[in-house]
Amino acid sequence: NRRSNAVFPPRFARSGPNDRRPRFVWSLKRGTLVDLYPFKEFVISTELTAPSTHDLALAIAAAADSKKASNIVIVDMRGLVAYTDYLVIATGQTARQTKAIADAIRKQVKEDTGAFARRVEGDREADWVLMDFIDVVVHIFTPEAREFYRLDRLWRQAPQTVFDPDGEQQPVEASE
Repeated sequence: NRRSNAVFPPRFARSGPNDRRPRFVWSLKRGTLVDLYPFKEFVISTELTAPSTHDLALAIAAAADSKKASNIVIVDMRGLVAYTDYLVIATGQTARQTKAIADAIRKQVKEDTGAFARRVEGDREADWVLMDFIDVVVHIFTPEAREFYRLDRLWRQAPQTVFDPDGEQQPVEASE
């Protein structure tokens, strides 16, 4: 008897990168569909777990601080906009420093949290570098660009805290 428990043509019996074997086959013995590739048990690694958005914002601010970024402000956007939870705004003294800050954020945040920027804009000119981590958006300005765009003032209704590397975050008073 050439029949087996699973019914499929012999040409599907091969295995390899171009294997066209169906995932499910009809079993004559059971009278049901059978999964040819049953679920395998796996262990979830707890080494890198997804950080909370606030922790991600703090990690980004710490990475910016490690490259001597100044005037680092974390703006809590929850409840105001749907596209992000936090803005991190920092200033580098020159275009070269803003690029170095962006590179440090990319590297350090990837190592520490496993998160990476989905999109980076302005990396070439480096007057204003925008990094989109989905839940956290990072703006790194030169002093002239920060004064011109004034995002701190634009979002003054949002709670803002000045980043302190020692862990004592200070709220920013709203100004007109």
